[in-house]
Amino acid sequence: MTERTPTALIADDEPLLRQSLARLLAQAWPELRIVAEARNGREAVEQFEDLQPDVCFLDVHMPGLSGVDAAGHIGRRAHLVFVTAFDQYAVQAFEHGALDYLVKPVEPARLAETVSRLQERLRAGEPREAGAALLEQLATKLRQGRAPAPLRWIRASVGPKLRFIAVEDIDFLRSEEKYTRIAWRSEQGAPADALVRTPLKELLAQLDPADFVQVHRAVVVNLRSVSHLLRGENETGELHLKGRSEVLPVSRSYLHLFRQM
Repeated sequence: MTERTPTALIADDEPLLRQSLARLLAQAWPELRIVAEARNGREAVEQFEDLQPDVCFLDVHMPGLSGVDAAGHIGRRAHLVFVTAFDQYAVQAFEHGALDYLVKPVEPARLAETVSRLQERLRAGEPREAGAALLEQLATKLRQGRAPAPLRWIRASVGPKLRFIAVEDIDFLRSEEKYTRIAWRSEQGAPADALVRTPLKELLAQLDPADFVQVHRAVVVNLRSVSHLLRGENETGELHLKGRSEVLPVSRSYLHLFRQM
């Protein structure tokens, strides 16, 4: 069993997501010391060489050197956890021998499972599973099949018209039985609504995670449309939007996304 305080590095090109993961880790694993945060794969490798943390949380998609490329440099010298907004890459990483993966937005319950596995492996001193050859195979796959570009337009019927709604004009999306409600802004900036048959989960997978986040099991919001958050009871919240009277619920699982706003 290791006697020293475990240490970790977090690499993600989104400062908000780095801070969010660090805060969640502080709750799930108080003994863990975050010794470095990196904005890209190159910084992650440099910080790792300087500080030699026990665990590296690596975003898969970062500018320049990807998280998988960085993991290839780090090799077996640390426990690796890939963090990704794209399930298919996470599954590939897991199947190719990476220790673990987390899908954005990171949920506390899922993180707790990862922490438990990391603690067990640190206590047991087990060898790292992600060998250099396996990581190189995964890096090659990622280079060959980058994630598709985020969705730019959504087609929706509004009365007799077929609308092409720019994703950047959407304030939020809400699941409503068999439909997904698209709350967007018209050319004049007025609030408008449309219904599409595409499930919310399917649309979310195609949206840019830097702009759109899930805040409730039935609601996804464009962060650019958020005015402010009001905290509620039992670790919940209410999101108020710019120029809209409708208030969106924020469930307990997603409130951590707004703690630094």
